[in-house]
Amino acid sequence: MSGSTITPWVVGNWKMNPMQANAQQLIQDLKQQLQQGDILEGQCRIGVAPPSIALSSVQAELANAAIDVITVAQDVSRIAGTGAYTGEVSADLLKDSQITYVLIGHSERREIFADTASVVAEKVKHALAAGLHIIYCVGESLVQREAGQAEQVVLQQICDISAVVEAEQWANITIAYEPIWAIGTGKTASPEDAQAMHAKIREGLTQITPQGPSIALLYGGSVKAENAVELAACPDINGALVGGASLNAESFYQIAHAFAQSK
Repeated sequence: MSGSTITPWVVGNWKMNPMQANAQQLIQDLKQQLQQGDILEGQCRIGVAPPSIALSSVQAELANAAIDVITVAQDVSRIAGTGAYTGEVSADLLKDSQITYVLIGHSERREIFADTASVVAEKVKHALAAGLHIIYCVGESLVQREAGQAEQVVLQQICDISAVVEAEQWANITIAYEPIWAIGTGKTASPEDAQAMHAKIREGLTQITPQGPSIALLYGGSVKAENAVELAACPDINGALVGGASLNAESFYQIAHAFAQSK
């Protein structure tokens, strides 16, 4: 199976945004955009990742959208089950609330909140055990890229979780490549550079699991409507993890439309 046969994914990561009233308006605007009918069910999978406080309400609001929109958690605890862990939200609690998709390993979690490789692996292990689908984030810093270490860093991040992923569980993993230097900076890896990294990730995954050719690889890092068409044309880029542009329903829809029409 080639990357071009994979149904694309476009996921909006709202991060610590927006306030409740604006979130409600954003959802209504997105639902209105989806009513255009230019994206058919099955052409592109669409998801939004709101703050944890809004997961259930956003999911309820999206239940009657014109096409299925998946609600994605931005993070998960490294602790399983329930218990005396103030402030934590476990994979089991997410699953109990019908939230079945989660981001793990985002660079902001790694850099700001000290999610080490071992912490990330614990999160992955418990999320998979709970039956969640993981969007696993990888990416290098500008220093690492300029030192020629980009591929090594990214492939190591994938190897970091391989020990806790059972053979059949790779079907529940999507990879999101986000060069750290392009997140929220307005800088974007060129389509050629992004495709080259995605091809290397595809090669690495194929060495780890027979499911490597069928795993969706998303690109993130200042994705916007203006560059979505070029990125979507790359054979190993199967979608996008969208930051700032996902807070504007029209821009987010245009990105999803670009991927829906390209594959």
